[in-house]
Amino acid sequence: MQALYAYEIGHNVGGESIDFLAGRLVYPEFRNHSELLDFAQKLMLRVFNHVDECDTIIKSLAENWDFQRIAPIDKVLLRIGLTEMLFFPEIPTKASINEAIEIAKRYSTDKSGIFLNGVLDAALTKIKAEGRLNKTGRGLIEE
Repeated sequence: MQALYAYEIGHNVGGESIDFLAGRLVYPEFRNHSELLDFAQKLMLRVFNHVDECDTIIKSLAENWDFQRIAPIDKVLLRIGLTEMLFFPEIPTKASINEAIEIAKRYSTDKSGIFLNGVLDAALTKIKAEGRLNKTGRGLIEE
């Protein structure tokens, strides 16, 4: 999350590359935990590679919000949640939504958790309706 947030803040003003940020923020944090490092790197790169797709979904669901005025940390958390829903079949959607809300409570505004919950819940409904939800395994398939 920190690397994606740093990239979000700095990429329009000549900030560091995502690879540089990963090396500075992700690797040192998880270098002694290979499974966590692998997951963190996959998540960061998948969010980065699918940012346009995630932003299109966010813009379509946050109709009453000017996208540019959404707090950068909230954009990052929405992108992470959407990326986990769409591109991590092993992660339950409820876990993705709950984790985004909990992080927002800690690092964003008082109302961010409610906002993220509403957008991610609407995104889940949209993704299901479009037949794009690819979750398999016990506890992952939602009725």
